Amino acid sequence: MPHIMTGGEPGLFSSRRERRLWMWALAVVVAIYATADLARTLADALRESGLLELVPTMFSAGMLLIGVMIVLQGLRERSRGVEVGFALGIAAIAIIGLARGIDAAERSHLIEYAVLALIIHEALVERTTHGRRVPVPAVLAIAVTTAVGVVDECIQFFVPSRTFDLFDIGFDLLASVLAVGSSVSIRWVRRWLGRFRRRR
Repeated sequence: MPHIMTGGEPGLFSSRRERRLWMWALAVVVAIYATADLARTLADALRESGLLELVPTMFSAGMLLIGVMIVLQGLRERSRGVEVGFALGIAAIAIIGLARGIDAAERSHLIEYAVLALIIHEALVERTTHGRRVPVPAVLAIAVTTAVGVVDECIQFFVPSRTFDLFDIGFDLLASVLAVGSSVSIRWVRRWLGRFRRRR
């Protein structure tokens, strides 16, 4: 089994790909935390320039990219296509980031935390592929993503223009369940169809 070795012992990561996936996840977390106050400033600028009508279009574009990301992750295993999907997910966060704080905060949570959950889930699946024990990767991905959301809300408690909001944590949980659940369902259907074709 391939391991990243450090001094003859298995490393923290089971493969270079797993390490890259965790780096992607870290980048998403940093983006979420860093835009907590910046997005509101950008939202005010959009209001002043009369460009608020762009927000629904931005949200739709973000959701489209998330959909592509879910399909790529569900249909392709251990391929560059999955990582292209993650790049699309990061792009979705960038697009929807402007809409955060404009009566669409909950919708932005759906996108941000869906992307994060998908990347974490893929990293955990990669880990199991290389023989590391991960109890129920889908459930663990949802739990870790929700924990990131709790920390996000705790940070916002100390930001003057933001407040701690339990509903946002609920949206974070919902986003991770929908994203990971969809991806797992697509993988399950794909495997079932593969077995069905082999029997014929």
